[in-house]
Amino acid sequence: MTMTDREEILRRIIELEVEHRDLDAVIEVLTREVLHEELQLRRLKKRKLQLKDQITLLKMQLIPDIPA
Repeated sequence: MTMTDREEILRRIIELEVEHRDLDAVIEVLTREVLHEELQLRRLKKRKLQLKDQITLLKMQLIPDIPA
């Protein structure tokens, strides 16, 4: 993996983490409201989980392979 590949992965991780935190804040605000849209809330939570999975996969790419 080249340095630019590593930097690109790190940049993408940061972008996804920012979106993940933003979604977390939106979800918290929506759950506080008495009348909130359940479908929208479920979609936001699903997107948040997808982001977490993408972040995990990208972080795994940064770990060098260890020969068995």
